[in-house]
Amino acid sequence: MKKNVFVARPPEVYDAIVVGSGISGGWAAKELCELGLKTLVLERGRPIEHGKDYITEHMPPWQTSFRGLEDRKRMLEDHYIQMQAGPVNEYNIHFFINDRENPYTHDPDKPFLWIRGDQVGGRSIMWGRQSYRWSEMDFEANAREGIAIDWPIRYRDIAPWYDYVERFVGITGQAEGLPQLPDGQFLPPMPMNCVELHVKERIEKAFPGRKMTIGRVAVLTVPLNGRAACHYCGVCERGCTPGAYFSSLSATLPVARATGNLTLRPNSIVHSVIYDEERDRAVGVRVIDRETKEMLEFYGRIIFLCASTLGTTQILLNSKSRRFPNGLGNSSGVLGHYLMDHHFVVGASGEIPGFEDRYYYGDRPNGIYIPRFRNLGDRATHRSDYLRGFGYQGGASRPGWDRGVNMNGFGAAFKKALRDPGPWIMGLGAWGEMLPRYENYVELDPERTDSWGMPLLRVHCTWGENELAMRKDMAQSAAEMLEAAGARNIQVYDGIEYAHPGLCIHEMGTARMGRDPKTSVLNAYNQMHDVPNVFVTDGACMTSSACQNPSLTYMALTARAAHYAVEQLKKGNL
Repeated sequence: MKKNVFVARPPEVYDAIVVGSGISGGWAAKELCELGLKTLVLERGRPIEHGKDYITEHMPPWQTSFRGLEDRKRMLEDHYIQMQAGPVNEYNIHFFINDRENPYTHDPDKPFLWIRGDQVGGRSIMWGRQSYRWSEMDFEANAREGIAIDWPIRYRDIAPWYDYVERFVGITGQAEGLPQLPDGQFLPPMPMNCVELHVKERIEKAFPGRKMTIGRVAVLTVPLNGRAACHYCGVCERGCTPGAYFSSLSATLPVARATGNLTLRPNSIVHSVIYDEERDRAVGVRVIDRETKEMLEFYGRIIFLCASTLGTTQILLNSKSRRFPNGLGNSSGVLGHYLMDHHFVVGASGEIPGFEDRYYYGDRPNGIYIPRFRNLGDRATHRSDYLRGFGYQGGASRPGWDRGVNMNGFGAAFKKALRDPGPWIMGLGAWGEMLPRYENYVELDPERTDSWGMPLLRVHCTWGENELAMRKDMAQSAAEMLEAAGARNIQVYDGIEYAHPGLCIHEMGTARMGRDPKTSVLNAYNQMHDVPNVFVTDGACMTSSACQNPSLTYMALTARAAHYAVEQLKKGNL
């Protein structure tokens, strides 16, 4: 009788491994699975299900412990960074990371705010959904002005992929024919209210080179791909069971799962990429199980890093080997450098008289947009005090009864006065481009680690002189446009004292694309120059920041890179 003999089975090798399940990771999973690759998606956060885990979606304030505001003590203990972001409150704090358990460091006098999701779907559940294409001038700007390095792509390279993702995502908007803000594949736009239409008319008459349009937003106005149209409930950041707004949970991950090619593993903190020097390829990733703290290894033929700008760079810096002692694919030495974010919390607001008998329907999850009108390449728009430009987001509304929190008053007369809506307020907030600078960078802390043994990320980042000069114009121009619109009691603001880098949650750079391996980490297809079977398609890949919200560009770049990777895999090049 033969004894039982244990035969070690070779580890499973996936066709592709995707790190992160947010906007970029969801798109990578969808494309790779649809193209036939057995794909493992690793997410450091907890598992959640679309709809089922949106536990506060339509909860009224009186059913919450703090009337929807916040548990100040809990916030200060566990979410002292996250609480500084505008959309964080009692209704959605469970979607944001615990800062006490997930620390990072920065220079004491140079704060950086790292706002992070902590579940399957990442920040795609809480994002603002504003979705704008970049223009040719955005991709050419670095080369034209001699800033940093040139992008290895142009608008024509990404335009078909903008089309591709827009048709699936569902972007509502109005075509305007502006070269600095290319039109896209739009669903019917959301309507402006009466005051916004009035302000639009007055601004465009007073400033012929400027345009005010409805925001372009990833929220459906008609049903699409099994997702329902928006019903204007206005609580988007709590999760959207109908799927009216785009997220990984409502759109890309279900498609990937339907192929039968998806394996999703939450609670998986990726420690590093495994590099085989003999094969000169990445062969997998090391993962720390979030719950057991066990170190595991998963193997794959191609790897997509989509863990967010800083998350991806932390993994790459921690992926050290004899060939890459300073991080995987870092022969150029620029990995971690050229960190960018958009600067905002600057603009103006004012009262618009004459529409006291008018109101609006529902809570529209969108606002207006005024595209960039500075430094467009002609004398009329040129500024000598700064480079690049900015756009405005905003809208008109009437304050409700809750305005009483900030008003003096008491008793029955005070409460009765709050039953009527307040005056029409029109706000214009600017979002400005940040220039890429080498001295804005991240590195691994040489001494401190987190609860799972990962070296902490240390961030060094400040606004530069160009951003500070731009902000003066951002505030002044907003006031001038409101004045032209007939606004009263115009209030100009600039919150630079607390609008630290990171607050906009548009962090970009640190593993930039470029033509030359000596000055960049990635090529024109988001592929590592040094390790060709590793792709980076989240914000880390960006070579400049433009002034438009970047998520639509991440999606287009991810879809493009996934198709290229599969082609190269089939040709045997990876």
